[in-house]
Amino acid sequence: MQDNTLPDLDLEDIRATAAALKGDVLQTPVAPLHGVTVQRLLGVQDIWMKLELFQHTGSFKARGALNVARQLTPEQRERGITAVSAGNHAIAAAFAAQKVGVSAKIVVQATANPARVALARAYGAELLTAPDGAAGFAMVEALMRDEGRTFIHPFEGRFTSLGTATLGLEFGEQVPDLDAVIVAVGGGGLASGVATAIRKLQPKARVFGVEPETADVMRRSFEAGSPQQMSRPTSVADSLAPPMTTPMAYGLCRRHIERMVTVSDDEICRALAVLFRDAKLAVEPAGAAALAALLGPLRSELHGAKVGLIVCGANMDATGYSQLLARGEQQLG
Repeated sequence: MQDNTLPDLDLEDIRATAAALKGDVLQTPVAPLHGVTVQRLLGVQDIWMKLELFQHTGSFKARGALNVARQLTPEQRERGITAVSAGNHAIAAAFAAQKVGVSAKIVVQATANPARVALARAYGAELLTAPDGAAGFAMVEALMRDEGRTFIHPFEGRFTSLGTATLGLEFGEQVPDLDAVIVAVGGGGLASGVATAIRKLQPKARVFGVEPETADVMRRSFEAGSPQQMSRPTSVADSLAPPMTTPMAYGLCRRHIERMVTVSDDEICRALAVLFRDAKLAVEPAGAAALAALLGPLRSELHGAKVGLIVCGANMDATGYSQLLARGEQQLG
């Protein structure tokens, strides 16, 4: 039974957000996934990819960050924005600040992928480095207090979810009659919007969320019935390893996602290699998570179904990517 106390988004508001962002974000393409490797692993199946890796900034994050930045008051615009990130959100926040013409001072973790750090700086942001996530949030709180900057959260908030819902809106209109959609889950900023839009456009479609098995804080939140925290989550998909879930993102995911599943790092790397072999796509680990779920825990359940996969990003340095690809190729044999 659906819990009607959980937050929700209106389809009309999602459409209005898409109209407002038109011209500043891309309507990313869709493509079928086919090839000898995926056919060997899954048989003949109707699989469609939403190629959000081709979005500005190289990931879905641009949608939510820009939608939040567009809500800034004149006073807030004068003082600029701040954010904390392991990489992709830093890029998106810098992009959003550039689009609306405000300054950005962004905290990145010391472990952030160097390609992501370089791209965030290329969009004009001033970057500060924190040794870990906790220190990063403390630095952001200081920037908010001392400089009056507005914090753009990496995954929480109505305007963030409305932004990512435009991705689900596009996908649902581009590919009709989906039986299921699989979406990667970190903090839930992506999944909350995508799941909401898909379920409102295609009520018969099932939506599944996927997390790394060593960073399954949303699955734990589903089981507990409330947002949870997790100490030291780790994964090759670092953007899917936040230490907590938050009320809005959790509430929308709980309302619209049928079930959470988990995959191992080896399964993520295997899916990354399949996308490289058959789709000719070089994605970051998070971008392969949806396929990893279809190849793994959802393989039997969704056999023969028309399935949509969110390929959410591709910001990786060449050395790191080649190492993950080699690991995935070993899994494929």
